[in-house]
Amino acid sequence: MKIERIRIDQAKFDMVDFSKHPTGFSLVYTPGSRKPTSAYAIRIYTDEGVVGQYVGGNSVATAQVNMFGGYLIGKDPLQRELIYNDVKRQLRKFDKMGMGFVDIALWDLAGRVHNASIRTLLGGWKTRLPAYASTAAGDRNGGLDSPEAYADFAVACKELGYRAYKLHVWDTYDVPEVVRTIAKVREAVGPDMDLMLDPGCKLETFAHAVQVGRACDDANFLWLEDPYKDTGISIFGHKRLRELIRTPLLQTEHVRGLEQHMDFAIGGGTDFMRADAEYDGGITGALKIAHATEALGLDVELHTPGPAQRQLMASLRNTNYYEMSFVHPKSSEIGRSQLIYADGYRDGLTAIDADGCVPVPEGAGLGVEYDWDAIEAHTVDTVEFTR
Repeated sequence: MKIERIRIDQAKFDMVDFSKHPTGFSLVYTPGSRKPTSAYAIRIYTDEGVVGQYVGGNSVATAQVNMFGGYLIGKDPLQRELIYNDVKRQLRKFDKMGMGFVDIALWDLAGRVHNASIRTLLGGWKTRLPAYASTAAGDRNGGLDSPEAYADFAVACKELGYRAYKLHVWDTYDVPEVVRTIAKVREAVGPDMDLMLDPGCKLETFAHAVQVGRACDDANFLWLEDPYKDTGISIFGHKRLRELIRTPLLQTEHVRGLEQHMDFAIGGGTDFMRADAEYDGGITGALKIAHATEALGLDVELHTPGPAQRQLMASLRNTNYYEMSFVHPKSSEIGRSQLIYADGYRDGLTAIDADGCVPVPEGAGLGVEYDWDAIEAHTVDTVEFTR
């Protein structure tokens, strides 16, 4: 089997009631606003008629595909390890995010060849995954705009069935308000719900990270993630933070690839490992990170929701929660999730069952069917690689 053609479509949709924060980069609740957002759809065609598909990615990933897309033409799409290592070298001067976008589609293709889900190809066994509610960033517009609002939303998520809740706080903050929010949420949900905090690297100083971390200690948080403006990459800084607080750290969302993840863990910079199939070299790369993390006796937590994350998580022992990200009390769904699927798959606040779990798609490959009519109706740009 050989790859004959690769097509990438950029489709634009509107995200309703969210916009960029005026002093930062977070998406925040803004009633009445419409923010254009892009989905990138890749299809890998073979000479035997099997097509691998994936919708996700971002502009950086798709730009990087231009550096190696031609190389893929004529290659055996089932030789994912060869492709992973060749492309890794080609992108050695960059962050390598283009690898993941292609690799996920290659795994989908493999599942279609073998008429099996990716979970099955990986030896997976889980059919349902416990999810945590991962909030949108704080706003000042009547949504997550106070400690009480975060607490009320945490209670609502618990009543929906979520077993865990993660806070993303404000771009403009003061430490006492963040500390009050941490305490208020714990008080509201009681002792039996796992709580986490992800400032998204917003805290200005190491001192703020220590103060917030100690508040997490008092509230018995499960983890603290990417606290301050080193951007989540300082092994030494996070090692020192671990020595000053009791709450476990979850790091490595912002370092790319297997080797950097292992350096971070062995250097003492984290307790939990973060991996992302899109960011870290696809399912191939994220699986390497998960298994290497298992060898260290640690857990890996996958970043963001989606069918690739569900298939991968279903095959991992050393992982805890599926991230249902960007949930908000005034918005029930995540971005464009209802527009790109033709089979009822969805992510969003209410996509869990009564036990707080999501199902793992059972079909071949990623296990989902995309609505190509809807995607193509919103397509604004197309790139193709052929012989």
